[in-house]
Amino acid sequence: MAHRIVSFMHRLEEGFLAFLLAGMTVVTFTQVIARYVFNTGAVWALELTTFFFAWLVILGISYGVRIHSHIGVDAFVKLLGKPAQRIMGLLAVLAGLIYAVLLLIGSWEHAFGITFEYGFVTEDLKIPQWIPLSVMVFGFATMIVRMLGIAWRIIVYKETGTMIADEVGEVIEQFADDEQLSGKEENGS
Repeated sequence: MAHRIVSFMHRLEEGFLAFLLAGMTVVTFTQVIARYVFNTGAVWALELTTFFFAWLVILGISYGVRIHSHIGVDAFVKLLGKPAQRIMGLLAVLAGLIYAVLLLIGSWEHAFGITFEYGFVTEDLKIPQWIPLSVMVFGFATMIVRMLGIAWRIIVYKETGTMIADEVGEVIEQFADDEQLSGKEENGS
């Protein structure tokens, strides 16, 4: 049951990220058409696109942690033994947690301590400013949860803690797949 809930949440997250990207594209495209074909446009479109982009980036940070797509340098860490790799993984998680907690506190204070308290509204959309800013709180809270999950897997399941993309391994794997494919084509398969 818990696996289904997590799977649903992952699909929901991916769907929302796709919606944000599609929303940015549609709003920008319609603005280009409106300006160059009809010589008009919506004043609020740039602000909405900016909010969609900011949401995409902030939520994308947490998504990147989930799918291990953040770029990093792990050549040194891979030279170490498994226990040392686990320690380095925990140190990396700790650094990520400190970063995320600091940004969570700052975004909470900014979104709810300042903009909510003083009732600031956005310039063009005229909505409460805390609404678009609240994505920072959600994004960094989600990142913290994901980092804690990585720490749990390192401690309990003895994983090495690699949270980053293995670019070299992916390139080698892709090269091997391409070689196999070209070998089959040469043989007439």
